[in-house]
Amino acid sequence: MSHKPLVSVLMPVYNAERYVAQAVESILSQTFKDFEFVILDDGSKDASLKILEEYAAKDRRIHLISRENKGVIRTRNELLAQATGELIAVMDADDVALPNRFTLQVEFLNANSNVVCVGGAHELIDEKGRFLTRLLLPEHDNQIQKLALAGHGSICNPCAMIRRTALIEIGGYDETLACAEDLDVWLKLGEVGALANLKDTILKYRLLKSSISEKNGVLQRQAAREICERAWLRRGIEGHFEAEEPWRPTQDAASQYRFMLQYGWWAFNSGHLGTASLYGTKAIAALPFAAGGWKLLTSSALKLLPGVAQKA
Repeated sequence: MSHKPLVSVLMPVYNAERYVAQAVESILSQTFKDFEFVILDDGSKDASLKILEEYAAKDRRIHLISRENKGVIRTRNELLAQATGELIAVMDADDVALPNRFTLQVEFLNANSNVVCVGGAHELIDEKGRFLTRLLLPEHDNQIQKLALAGHGSICNPCAMIRRTALIEIGGYDETLACAEDLDVWLKLGEVGALANLKDTILKYRLLKSSISEKNGVLQRQAAREICERAWLRRGIEGHFEAEEPWRPTQDAASQYRFMLQYGWWAFNSGHLGTASLYGTKAIAALPFAAGGWKLLTSSALKLLPGVAQKA
């Protein structure tokens, strides 16, 4: 391509055959069209690469790379090295971008030259795409940075659009980290410019049992603490780390119970009663004699009596 697009969409892929087609379609269906879509298959052992090759053959905006597995952080840096656009749109292979995501983010960055990274509100969905809730994040730099410095994820990684020059200035993604590399990026970007989130919903974020956050939640929290300590040192401040607990369930039954209840009540309060009932059952399976799962299941069942519309 002789024309340099304004936006480079960067998507690492590893064993995502169940979801990658939906992720790709959501990017190709954006209302904003001036982008390149750089995809790196990180040694997938399933049908991901075959699916991606079919899309690449049909759409010239897709630049597909494949190689042996090197891990997601190395992959993100290799994708960044391939990017030619002024703006970097982060995307993950199991999520779904809403059609106006890029339009809204480009308009915002064009209007706010001091902002180096903008995220946005997003929906949480489960492995089968069932709606759980919508998460709003702080919109303004001071709120975002305050949360990040305490270890909280104040920008959703696959929602982020970043100025390429700023991402290169901070050295890209730190490959010495085992995980939580996105928190490190937000804190470093916050030292060269302002951060922001849109109030608009721009993405469906899928909660997966196979994700790093769920498989290595404790390790992720440890890495987040180290990242925050480095940021406090760079900034010459005394910080306080708050995010001690994993934000996703561990294999522990009590953790499974707590998160199944949370997901279920999210769905209940969103009017998705069938989903709420399902997660009530999952909570009961984790801790059969705890009252919370039965309360959720009963509450969902009562609202699902004949004459009440099921929205799940």
